[in-house]
Amino acid sequence: MIDLSSRLEDLRTMIQSPEFLEGRGLSNEVNIRMFCYPPEDEPAIRHFTENLMADDELACHIVRFNLYHVLLGICDDMRINGKIPEQEKSKGSRFILSQLQRIANSTVIAGKMRYEPHNKGDVVIIDGVGEAFPFIRVHSLLDAIQPDFADLPVLVMYPGIFDGHYVTLFGKLKPNPYYRAFNII
Repeated sequence: MIDLSSRLEDLRTMIQSPEFLEGRGLSNEVNIRMFCYPPEDEPAIRHFTENLMADDELACHIVRFNLYHVLLGICDDMRINGKIPEQEKSKGSRFILSQLQRIANSTVIAGKMRYEPHNKGDVVIIDGVGEAFPFIRVHSLLDAIQPDFADLPVLVMYPGIFDGHYVTLFGKLKPNPYYRAFNII
C-alpha cells in the first residue's frame, strides 16, 4: 500500500486535473469522491487540508466545509453554544444528541453549506467528519447536498472505509449504505 504522504501528493495533483474538475470518467454519476484514511492519520490530513487552503498556486479553488465548524456555526446562529454544557449536565448526553440531530439535520447543514455562485474550478472539500460524529452522518449529508453541488466536484476526507457501497466511520462503526461516491487514491 502507498504511504499517506504519497497518496496526499497524488491527491493534490488529481484535484487540479481537468478530468477531476469536470467529473470525466464517472459515467454521468455525481462527482463525489472519498479519500479514506485511518483515523490515526487525522493530524496529517488536517495539515494537508490547511496547506491546500493556503496554496495560491493551485489550479483550482478550494471551498472547505469542516462539518464540526458548520455544526458550531448552526449552534452559534441559534445562540445555544453556551447552554449546551449545562443542558448536557442536567438532561444527559442522549438528550443533547437528539436535540442537536434535530436542529442540525442534514438538510439544515446542507443549507449552511450552500453558496453561490459556483465557479469553474471550485472543489468542495468536506472534512471534520470524525469530529462531527455522532451529530452529523456523512452518508445522509451527501444525499442532502447532491442537488446543491451537482455541478462541482466534492471531495470527502473520510476517517474510515468506503467500499463503494457502504461507509464505515473509523473502520469500526456500523456500515451505512452510500453508493453514489467513488474512492479516490
